[in-house]
Amino acid sequence: MKAVVMTGAGDPSVLQVVEQDEPQLQQPTDIKVQLHAAGVNPVDTKLRQRGVFFEDALPAILGCDGAGTVVETGEQTTRLKIGDRVWFCHGGLGREPGNYAEYTVVPEAVARPLPDAIDFTTAAAGPLVLITAWEALYDRARLRNGQSVLIHAGAGGVGHVAIQLAKLAGARVITTISDDDKAEFVRQLGADKVINYKKENLVEAVMDLSKGYGVDVAFDTVGAAVFNQTLPTIAYYGQLVTLLDPGKEVDWSVARQRNLGISFELMLTPMLEDLPQARAHQGEILDRCAGYLHSEQLKLHVSKTLPLAEAAQAHQLIEQGHTRGKIVLQTGA
Repeated sequence: MKAVVMTGAGDPSVLQVVEQDEPQLQQPTDIKVQLHAAGVNPVDTKLRQRGVFFEDALPAILGCDGAGTVVETGEQTTRLKIGDRVWFCHGGLGREPGNYAEYTVVPEAVARPLPDAIDFTTAAAGPLVLITAWEALYDRARLRNGQSVLIHAGAGGVGHVAIQLAKLAGARVITTISDDDKAEFVRQLGADKVINYKKENLVEAVMDLSKGYGVDVAFDTVGAAVFNQTLPTIAYYGQLVTLLDPGKEVDWSVARQRNLGISFELMLTPMLEDLPQARAHQGEILDRCAGYLHSEQLKLHVSKTLPLAEAAQAHQLIEQGHTRGKIVLQTGA
């Protein structure tokens, strides 16, 4: 099969297209999937730059998100059969091979049925960002109907689904963007108010929009500087969820004075730490989101599709920071 392997840590040129043997079932509960599409996420570019999570794991196949057709099942599989359409978040961190390939092997437990109405490209764009946004807003922040939420980088992969999940919960959404095109995009997704962080002061804008109250929930998808800027925008007893390390320069007195709840969201933890119950919950999230996608209550925006051999270009585009929604690799027929 064809696969894209990471030969070392570095720039996108370390991603090389190779021919290698198709993977084989390792456990009787495994399934083999012919991949049709693989999502590309910012974490892929970070792993490529800095190195994968596990030692002595190179060359490695990146890509956590995959969608395809079951072509082989282990003797102890019970849910899936040959020909079933599936989507999943598995591999790509250095231990198990990821999805920048034509075939992969995954535990049956982590692959979820994909409704016929959802195409493989759309499905491959979804798992990591859907699970991340769901866990951040619903599991960590306990977002409720009638609350207000500030979602940073609303036009991005996580941000664009977070806006929609927040609206499904009945929340009022304020989001940040960097230009007018992205502003129109997030409004179409349902954002109630939009802040151009390049032109407006974040704290002043949020306080003006909330009549001095602040937001009940804030979701930081960007990093340390944004985490610090966001603290004073949150209402007393509010919640802040971040995907990234807030750094060492946090003025925690702001959070303490406002009695804020601070949560971290790393959806990769169940895969990294082999937590079966947490992985089962993530599978349930995908099942729920499949229903929302099927009923068109939720949409995944794919800004660009590229052939598998152009994985390096996909990484370059993500690192340039101008992507709306997701980039997907077409991995097979």
